[in-house]
Amino acid sequence: MTKNVDSVQERVLREILSRNAETEYLKRFSLNGATDRETFKSRIPVVTYEDIQPEIQRIANGDKSPIFSVHPISEFLTSSGTSAGERKLMPTIHEELDRRQLLYSLLMPVMNLYVRGLDKGKGLYFLFVKAETKTPGGLLARPVLTSYYNSDHFKTRPYDPFNVYTSPNEAILCVDSFQSMYAQMLCGLIMRDEVLRVGAVFASGLLRAIHFLQNNWKQLAHDIATGTLNPKITDAPVRECMRKILKPNPELAQLVIMECYEENWECIIKRIWPRTKYLDVIVTGAMAQYIPTLEYYSGGLPMACTMYASSECYFGLNLNPMCKPSEVTYTIMPNMAYFEFLPHGSSTSCLVNLAEVEVGKEYELILTTYAGLCRYRVGDILRVTGFHNAAPQFRFIRRKNVLLSIESDKTDEAELQNAIENASLLLKEFNTSVVEYTSYADTKQIPGHYVIYWELLVKDSAIAPTDDVLNRCCLQMEESLNSVYRQSRVADNSIGPLEIRVVENGTFEELMDYAISRGASINQYKVPRCVSFTPIMELLNSRVVSKHFSPDLPHWTPERRR
Repeated sequence: MTKNVDSVQERVLREILSRNAETEYLKRFSLNGATDRETFKSRIPVVTYEDIQPEIQRIANGDKSPIFSVHPISEFLTSSGTSAGERKLMPTIHEELDRRQLLYSLLMPVMNLYVRGLDKGKGLYFLFVKAETKTPGGLLARPVLTSYYNSDHFKTRPYDPFNVYTSPNEAILCVDSFQSMYAQMLCGLIMRDEVLRVGAVFASGLLRAIHFLQNNWKQLAHDIATGTLNPKITDAPVRECMRKILKPNPELAQLVIMECYEENWECIIKRIWPRTKYLDVIVTGAMAQYIPTLEYYSGGLPMACTMYASSECYFGLNLNPMCKPSEVTYTIMPNMAYFEFLPHGSSTSCLVNLAEVEVGKEYELILTTYAGLCRYRVGDILRVTGFHNAAPQFRFIRRKNVLLSIESDKTDEAELQNAIENASLLLKEFNTSVVEYTSYADTKQIPGHYVIYWELLVKDSAIAPTDDVLNRCCLQMEESLNSVYRQSRVADNSIGPLEIRVVENGTFEELMDYAISRGASINQYKVPRCVSFTPIMELLNSRVVSKHFSPDLPHWTPERRR
């Protein structure tokens, strides 16, 4: 498949256009049954979610006519719910589950090339579902992983020694996130000697599990010692499956107490699960900032990013999953959908095919799916790093969005992340790291200024960073931002000094709980890197323990302006 990328892509487009030829959407653009690329590109426009939202709303309201797909829309897959506004609804068809399953089936054969013996133990994966909602027309609307875990593909999967989980299905499929996490952590502790890999979907999800252990180890140890289950676990299927797993084991309970009692969490993953070979988590893009914290908790275990996927489509694989997080590249599988690429900063008339991208260039991903999305802008920016046979390999760079802007300045996610990383270097000598962050463009005062909320992990309170150090972190961030920002600070005085607000430990956990209570998926939740929603602002500001401002102007000279 990777040797014949262009012919596979031609076939995929032909299949999509021929099967959906009679849909309202394709008829609207007078495709008239054509399945060739030239006609497709000349007549079908490139669209955003907002462009097709009226049609999506019709389907949600119960319109069963073939709008996007001749196959019935089986459900809606919701976006992660962390973007501004309401979650997006992505129409899907039943056969897409087969396509997703195909990609999942390739993960372990690839991993086996790099890590031997994974059939000799189990994976401790923290996986969750969300309660399902229905649209006015009666279609399910749920996150893509909730859809997959509730499918027969997952629930009745055949036994595979390379894919045995410590978490029973009953625990994964429990919609109460506390009960689900508790049962999964308890099973992970009971089977600690069998665990060969530890994971979650995103790095933030694995950190949430570690925090859960920090907050609940006493009760977990009690359950293990006595063989009785916490009365807070009321879900009947979970209680029934745990009854078969949980037996009194005072020796194991004592080990858990010994490892957790002194509140020293460095290397806790290796100490409790000593056979762990790697962490299986996504640490690319905005998740990269969790790497130092995961290294602290895991004692430097490798972190494997295995696949690249979204609610719209499962895209491809990392064919070298044990590489460093900074070197992760994904090979897009040409049979998953029809892919086009918009050179970053170009007009939509300049799209190129998957086989035509060039190494070193950045592109925005454009997607045409079997479910009927046509030339849809996913919003991901990718950089081509090389090829596997004829299949391009991409590094995920960022989401295509501007996070912060006061005036003419525009700071995106990658730039903010880089500034955070540079500033956090000043904290190293104080054995402190940035665990979590978000930002806000404060325009209530004139001039407006950037506000960055930091949650810190102070590993030794005796040498915690001083006010002066944190003020210098503000300046270091400003030095790392683009020249338009620095000009606005230095020459135009149109932006005020950058501010860091340090918040209490656990604040971002509360932020996640709040987002989940409003419908976000625990699997897909990502901390928003910019906030403006009033209740979130109020929560953050109520947890601030100190405020720090840039003590000086960043460096800027006219000739440096880009």
